Amino acid sequence: MTIKTPLEMLYHQVETRPDELFLVQPNNGNTTQYTWRQFDRQVRKVAQGLVNLNLPKGSHVALISKNCAEWFITDLAIMMAGHVSIPIFPTAGHETISYVLNHAQCPVIFVGKLEHADEQLQAIPKTVKSIGFAYPGANCDLSWEDFTSLEPFDGYPTPALDDPMTIIYTSGSTGSPKGVMHNYSSISWTASSSLDALSVNADDRILSYLPLAHITERILVEMASLYSGMQIYFIESLETFKTDIHRCQPTLFISVPRLWTRFQMGILAQMPQKKLDILLKIPILSGIVAKKIRKGLGLDQARLWASGSAPISPATIHWFSKIGIDISEGWGMTENCAYGTSSVPFRKDKVGSIGKAYEGVDIRISDEGEIQVKGPCNMQGYYLEPEKTAEVFTEDGYLCTGDKGEIDSEGYVKITGRLKDIFKTAKGKYITPVPIEAKLMENAIIEQVCVTGSSLKQPIALLVLSPEAKLKPKEQLESSLQDTLNNVNASLESHQVLDRLLVVEEDWTIENDFLTPTLKIKRHVLEKKYQDVINASYKQKVVWLS
Repeated sequence: MTIKTPLEMLYHQVETRPDELFLVQPNNGNTTQYTWRQFDRQVRKVAQGLVNLNLPKGSHVALISKNCAEWFITDLAIMMAGHVSIPIFPTAGHETISYVLNHAQCPVIFVGKLEHADEQLQAIPKTVKSIGFAYPGANCDLSWEDFTSLEPFDGYPTPALDDPMTIIYTSGSTGSPKGVMHNYSSISWTASSSLDALSVNADDRILSYLPLAHITERILVEMASLYSGMQIYFIESLETFKTDIHRCQPTLFISVPRLWTRFQMGILAQMPQKKLDILLKIPILSGIVAKKIRKGLGLDQARLWASGSAPISPATIHWFSKIGIDISEGWGMTENCAYGTSSVPFRKDKVGSIGKAYEGVDIRISDEGEIQVKGPCNMQGYYLEPEKTAEVFTEDGYLCTGDKGEIDSEGYVKITGRLKDIFKTAKGKYITPVPIEAKLMENAIIEQVCVTGSSLKQPIALLVLSPEAKLKPKEQLESSLQDTLNNVNASLESHQVLDRLLVVEEDWTIENDFLTPTLKIKRHVLEKKYQDVINASYKQKVVWLS
C-alpha cells in the first residue's frame, strides 16, 4: 500500500471535510469545537511560531500536558515545522522531566494541563524555552495567545518516510527511561493499518483520556483520527469523566484493567451481584437491564471495547460480556507502536489470550519462550543507546519483547509472564508471578496485586483492595480473601503455593512511584518499600498492614 504521512492525511481531511467536526474540548463546563479547517489553521499558527524560533531542522521539541486539543495541534505543528516531537508523561516528576529534556537535548517545551505544574515547571532549565497552553498553572516564557498571534504557516511540507518523527520515552518500570525512536514510516504504516484491523471510519467517535504521551493513545486515537476522519472528544478532568463520556457517546472505547474494574464495582454498588444475576437470567428483562447499565456508563453506542497496558482478568471480561460489553484485549509495546496482537473480533473461547498478530506483523516464540515480533511497526532503535538497541533485536530483525508466551494452533497468543519478573524462591524454585496475580484478580475486591518472595521458601502476595471494598466490614473481606487464597492455591503446583496475603492500606499510584505512567507495577520499588513486612513471620494467612 502507498503510505501517507500524518501531515498528508491532515491536508486530505481539510480538503475533503473542511467544515466537519473534529475535536471537542471541554473547559469550565463549556466546550470548544474544532472543525478540520479550524484545526488546520491552529496547527499552522503554531508551526509558524516554531519557524520563527529559527531552530535547526529536526530539533527536538518537548511536549508535556494532559490530553487536550492543543496537544494534537502542537504535535502536528512540530511535524509541519520540520521538527521531532518528544512527548513527556503529564504525571512525570522533576527527575524524569530533567532527564528527558537533557537526554533528548530539547531547546523548546510546550506545557499544558498539569496536576502539579509549579513543581514540574521547576524541572525545566532556563536554557529551554517554554510555551504554555491556556490552562491554569502553565506559566511559561511565552503564552499560547502570544505564541499564536501571527499569520498561519503557508505551505504543504511532506516529510520523507525515513525522517525521524518522534522519540517516545518508555515509562521506566526499571532504570532510566529509554528514548524509542520512530520515523514517519513506522508510525504511518501502523496508523493506516489499524483502520482496517479495527474497522475505524469517519463515523466513529472516541474519548481521548489515556495519556497521549503513551504510544497506544498516540497511534490508535490521535493518528487513527487523522487517517479515518473520526471525531475526538477530550475529558476535562477525572471528576467530569462521566459527563464527558456521555457527551461523546463513543463508538470505540479503549481502557485499562483498573478502570474496567472501577466500572464493575460502581455497577455492583448500585445493584448487588445476586440481584444482577437473577435479572440477567430472565430472557426479555436481561436485554433491558444490560442496555440500561451500558447507557449509565455512557457506552451504549459503542461497538468496540478494548483493554490494554496490563493483563485484565478473564473473570472481568466474562462479567462484562454478560451485560453486552465484549472487551477485546490487545498487546504491544512502545518499541513496536503498540501494534502486536488484537482480539478483534471478540471470541469468548479465546478470553485469556491477547489475540492474534495483526496483518503484516510476524510473531514467534523463541527457544526460551520469549515472544518476539517483527514488522514495519518496529522502532529504529533507542536514542543514543546503540548497545541497548543491539540487545533488543535478534540477528534476523525480531524485537525481543521480554514477555514469555505461547501460541495456539489458530495463532492466538497467550502471555505467561515477564522474563525479568520471574524470581527464584529460597528453595531454588522459579516463580512466574503474572499468572498467579491474574488468578487473584478474579476476586473483584482486589484492585492491585504483586506476587513476590525471592527470599522466602514460598511466595506471598501484596494486594490493595478497591475503594468500594474498603467500605465493607473487615470480617466479610477477610472471609472473601481467605476463600480466594484457598481456591488459587488449590490450582497451583506445590512450589507456587502462596504462603499468605498481605493487605496494604496505601494505594499504589503514579504519584507515589509504585506505578509507571501506563499503570504497570514497579516491582522493584514495591519490594524495597515492603521489604521488612515481606520477610516478617506471621501466623495468619491474611495479614492486614496498617
